[in-house]
Amino acid sequence: MEFEYYMPTKIFCGRDCVTKRGEALRALGKHALIVTGKSSAKNGALADVYAALDANGQGYTLFDRVTPNPTVGCVREGIALLESAGADFIVAIGGGSPMDAAKAIATLAVQPRTDEEIFAGGYRAEALPMAHVPTTAGTGSEVTPYSILTNDGAQTKTSITSPAMFPRYAFLDGKYMNGLSRATTVNTAMDALSHAVEGVLSRNATPISDALAYESMRILYPLLPAAGGERLTTDERDFLLYASALAGMTIAQSGTTAVHGMGYALTYFHHIDHGRANGLLLGEMLRLCEDKGLPQVEKIVKACGCGSVDNFCACLSDLIGAKEKISREELIEYAARAMKNKNIKKSAYEPTQAEAERLYLRSFGYTD
Repeated sequence: MEFEYYMPTKIFCGRDCVTKRGEALRALGKHALIVTGKSSAKNGALADVYAALDANGQGYTLFDRVTPNPTVGCVREGIALLESAGADFIVAIGGGSPMDAAKAIATLAVQPRTDEEIFAGGYRAEALPMAHVPTTAGTGSEVTPYSILTNDGAQTKTSITSPAMFPRYAFLDGKYMNGLSRATTVNTAMDALSHAVEGVLSRNATPISDALAYESMRILYPLLPAAGGERLTTDERDFLLYASALAGMTIAQSGTTAVHGMGYALTYFHHIDHGRANGLLLGEMLRLCEDKGLPQVEKIVKACGCGSVDNFCACLSDLIGAKEKISREELIEYAARAMKNKNIKKSAYEPTQAEAERLYLRSFGYTD
């Protein structure tokens, strides 16, 4: 029972919370850099942030050039705009990519590094203050201290982290997700489920992170069929977003494991959405852990209410549909790459390279 728990983000949850509780932004600074993609102008989130900042008398500059899987170049562009505008805090709006980019901008703006040094670790607990407004229910980045960036040097995605990367505030409002496509809804939901499951299967799991993870699964898993059928109401999206935040709070303590470490190659080399990449691998990872006798598996199945690992895998398979065509040789190569990823060693059961190969192959329909 020896463990630590730290989650300094204050969460505002509920309809129109950005405008109702926007006075909280006053404490962050005088001029905001708003970091986002293009969709926030369509789903109403950007307009609400503008309204909150206007009501506070705060200035703002828009940086809406973040693309999926943000690069170091994207972060550099954001820092340059922040400095030219004289911004002293950041509001991130969007899914994982804008939030990840925002964290890197907020950190590197006060801790400059060369491109070669960015992924070296050792960041101080210092960053510009941030508020995050998630517009997808999956990443949980609004409550974690991680920024995941494309690392072209290593041909993968790599996290950087600092306690200062926890946003000061997170605003959770499911209304921004009403226009999401089925693909985005499903992929982000699988990402959240993966966070909750991996958090329990992590060597760094704690009693508190497990409690958060199981509650996330209890809420999230029954919503998956509706997410796959595009039948989610706004209230259900609220619950999906809440479950995603709980899963984010889980990995803020435990970190992610082999599923993420193996999924990065699928995203980097085949442009498979991050959440979908996790979903493609998660079922077979749970099977492996069941075969190895991990007691957490029974608790995961119970929390999801799915009855068995087979039923869990079938649910994911229904959501995923037709799988991408990736050669056996490529998958075996990705297994070798994955063994170098730090997430592998965080797994409660650490797969061998041969097991990672089988996991990849079975996930894509190959026989051993």
